[in-house]
Amino acid sequence: MENTTEKRSRKRPLAAAVRILGTLLLILVLAACIPLTVPRFFGCQIYSVVSGSMEPSIPVGSLVYIKAVAPEDVQEGDVAAFYGAVDSASIITHRVVENRTFMGELITKGDANQEEDINPVSYEQFIGRVEHSFPRLGALAELFTSHVGKIAAGGLIGAAVLLHLLANVLEWEPGRKAAEARDDRR
Repeated sequence: MENTTEKRSRKRPLAAAVRILGTLLLILVLAACIPLTVPRFFGCQIYSVVSGSMEPSIPVGSLVYIKAVAPEDVQEGDVAAFYGAVDSASIITHRVVENRTFMGELITKGDANQEEDINPVSYEQFIGRVEHSFPRLGALAELFTSHVGKIAAGGLIGAAVLLHLLANVLEWEPGRKAAEARDDRR
């Protein structure tokens, strides 16, 4: 006797294709969200790079993961993230040229800049050290954190759910339960 599931999948290839498409949409949304969420569980803050001051090592559009460390532990050559000014919301990532622990400040320089930054970075402005950077993933972060991106992600999830429901409808056969019950009794 032939297995009912095997019989159903042969009869309903469209349902299987629709279900696979729905699953792929869900996987796509989850895969896009992983680089934006998982690092936060490990204590990292995530930022997108919007200027070319650190090119070529950290190009515009990169996603950077910032780990909070004590400013005294920052070494020459590390890339530090800091606020442009104590009361500023702009975040800058530049390479540390010198850590003046006795003065509580860092001397920084963008890799693409000819000279050191004019103003030292006080420890109060310091956010953390850049642990990783991923070129081009910043655009993904900008997309998914924007209003339009959140709507698009919700729409993709909704489409995936609808595709799974459609697959169930395509697989449905009137009277199938009664036929399965008769087969089970034999």
